[in-house]
Amino acid sequence: MQRLFRPFSLNIRGMLREFTRPQVMGIINVTPDSFYAGSRTQTDTDISLRVETLLEQGADMFDIGAYSSRPGADDVSAAEEIRRLRNGLRIVRQTAPDAIISVDTFRSETARMAIDEGADIINDISGGDMDSGMFATVAELRVPYILMHMRGTPATMQQLTHYEDGDVTSGVLRELSAKVEQLAYMGVADIIIDPGFGFSKTLEQNYDLLRNMGIFQCFNRPVLAGISRKSMITRALGIDAAQALNGTTVINTLALIEGAAILRVHDAAEARQAIELTELTIGPAPLYSSISL
Repeated sequence: MQRLFRPFSLNIRGMLREFTRPQVMGIINVTPDSFYAGSRTQTDTDISLRVETLLEQGADMFDIGAYSSRPGADDVSAAEEIRRLRNGLRIVRQTAPDAIISVDTFRSETARMAIDEGADIINDISGGDMDSGMFATVAELRVPYILMHMRGTPATMQQLTHYEDGDVTSGVLRELSAKVEQLAYMGVADIIIDPGFGFSKTLEQNYDLLRNMGIFQCFNRPVLAGISRKSMITRALGIDAAQALNGTTVINTLALIEGAAILRVHDAAEARQAIELTELTIGPAPLYSSISL
């Protein structure tokens, strides 16, 4: 069994942070309609308690979002997204002043506000496609950028699942490669790769992508797996999101075996346990394979 994970580093607000094991990114949604009710936080108290719970469970970093990307979700204006995020960021920073915070947004205006008000990483589900100014903004701000694969918009993405020769992995790799090259040319040093499980993929394609996830190591960048309680689990098992914790842990473990560097999850304790048990099975990552981005 081969160990594909390699230590990585990120420039967080001018400081080079090194990571020698996979990281747990806890999800905080300041929305009323995210697909999993357990991640929704509406009040200041809810947000603070969510942060405290994730910290106690072993989360290394947080991803805060104010725009639900589930199919059929209501559109949220930029002004409302900024309002929600500004308040959420304030509370997360107060509760966990030293934590690494990622902001889940496809809007460059929102990204700029978030970085100005305490966020460290931009997580863009559209990979720059829904806001033509996103790449330039990230390059200007000099922050790490999570480049996720998606086609179209959350409303249209599941109509865009045709890949040349039926090979989803090659298609995703090709489309991400062009964007990695563009970002690098613009001076973005810290790029985190997200294959986009559940976005513009059929059920079968999600598992093809998972099976071949190790191929994304070719970018020599950390790879994020965002699989927590998604429909690729619930549809396969005939359950709902509230019942999908065990399935999430199984899939996260498979992603770790394929080299995942960050697990984006609703449930930090189980993700941390998956990392620890995987390391016991495969062994810790060798220090000599450390890379700086």
